Amino acid sequence: MGALDGKIAIITGAGSGIGRASALRFAAEGAKLVLGDKTTAVHETAQAVTEAGGTVVALEIDAGVEADVAKLVATARDSYGGLDIAFANAGIIGDMGGIFEFDPAAWAETLRVNLIGPALMVKHAGKAMVDQGRGGAIVLTASVAGLNSGAGPAAYSASKAGVVNLAKTAAQQLTTSGVRVNAICPGLTETGMTKPTFDYAKDKGVTHKLGQLNPLKRAAQPEELANVALFLASDQASYVNGQAIAVDGGLSSSHPVTRQLLGQTSH
Repeated sequence: MGALDGKIAIITGAGSGIGRASALRFAAEGAKLVLGDKTTAVHETAQAVTEAGGTVVALEIDAGVEADVAKLVATARDSYGGLDIAFANAGIIGDMGGIFEFDPAAWAETLRVNLIGPALMVKHAGKAMVDQGRGGAIVLTASVAGLNSGAGPAAYSASKAGVVNLAKTAAQQLTTSGVRVNAICPGLTETGMTKPTFDYAKDKGVTHKLGQLNPLKRAAQPEELANVALFLASDQASYVNGQAIAVDGGLSSSHPVTRQLLGQTSH
């Protein structure tokens, strides 16, 4: 028995990174999938799921467009008869400007994809789950950048802080429905979005510095985030609701300090 046997799940941002890893993980645990991504890479993910024995439908969509999100939910209903899990994972790094240099239009685009997109998933997937009357799980991808400053540019960080609050607000507004809403907050993870950072480190021979600020002294792999998304989506997390779970190697557990290495003593 897989953790998601008999479940129907939507995953956005499924063309690469955390979304692709989650698609493979969810399928391996028995879920039937509807995958969405803005790129054609979503079909590559679907092929990988099919080759592994999973059941999947793939759509090229924009996760920040309401009609596209509604289409994902309708596809789950039409293809499989319902919806149990929605993982709103799609996101962009967006505007890189500082607080005095930013472009309002670029900020709006970042918020459209990163915050309005998850809100649209809550709206449409949540309504479908409520109407079914059998509960469900919605997982949102936020970021440690949404918890504290210093982990991303201003627009991205603000959008992800909004996702953290969205999980809490939506969980409350879905009271008595049995639909749970939680967020995961990845730290530095090797994905398509962070590829420039990892490529730069490889070119400069400084990959050992990636993730050096967290106690585990490394970056995450997408599969490690997929494992947490799986837990939150499954019945094993039946009493976890309205939470933002940091998956960051311990990065967000501390304020900036001069750290003492294990085993050393001060004099």
